[in-house]
Amino acid sequence: MNCTPRLAGQVALVTGAARRVGAQIARALHAEGANVMIHSHRSLTDGERLVDELNHIRGGGAALLSADLRDTTQLPGLIARTCERFGRLNLLVNNASSFYPTPLGSITLAQWQDLMGTNLQAPLFLAQAAAAPLKASHGALINIVDIHGLRPLRNHVVYSTAKAGLIMLTRALARELAPEVRVNAIAPGAVLWPESGLDEERRDRILEQTPLHRPGSPEDIARTVLFFAADAPFVTGQVLAVDGGRSVGW
Repeated sequence: MNCTPRLAGQVALVTGAARRVGAQIARALHAEGANVMIHSHRSLTDGERLVDELNHIRGGGAALLSADLRDTTQLPGLIARTCERFGRLNLLVNNASSFYPTPLGSITLAQWQDLMGTNLQAPLFLAQAAAAPLKASHGALINIVDIHGLRPLRNHVVYSTAKAGLIMLTRALARELAPEVRVNAIAPGAVLWPESGLDEERRDRILEQTPLHRPGSPEDIARTVLFFAADAPFVTGQVLAVDGGRSVGW
């Protein structure tokens, strides 16, 4: 029986990986043998804890970088420092995201720049910076989008628009980076409730609209990342909804 980890010797950069879904993605990739560069902007203490956790399991297999992804001048350095630290880049996971309501009539330019910056601009410029090392390794790029990039969320005009743009960017990059690099996206549904809180009535209504009648988990997203990274060599340009069926029963 072959027990070699599926991603042994590979290198992944995961943005927004210090906490929540991003941290679980980093854990899953590391468990399958990948060296993982964890990016964080503000949650550096959480990021350091995660690096310590992973390096306790396999020494030297994880490291931490800090950057404000809205500052495009910092993005090539994230790719370069990952390659310097681990020698290559096989996988880029654009997970980092800003999320908050922007009701029409009150939207500000600062909100537009923030939400577009983290959800669309940063993935584009990170992909551009990562193109050469990903092509060299015949690697993969995975964007974490949202089912609300397909069907807008009320009062979240800018966020929904940014995620819709990221879905199109996924498809465009799949053509631009082929044949060496596969590019796919994952669209989570109710996996983790927003940190800003959601009232119980709203949660119940979301689960009622979900055919499986339950929320998912960060592990569901991490397993899907592993599928695209390790088990889908003939899949590119696709968006996979991991939402308990909500997008078909909406």
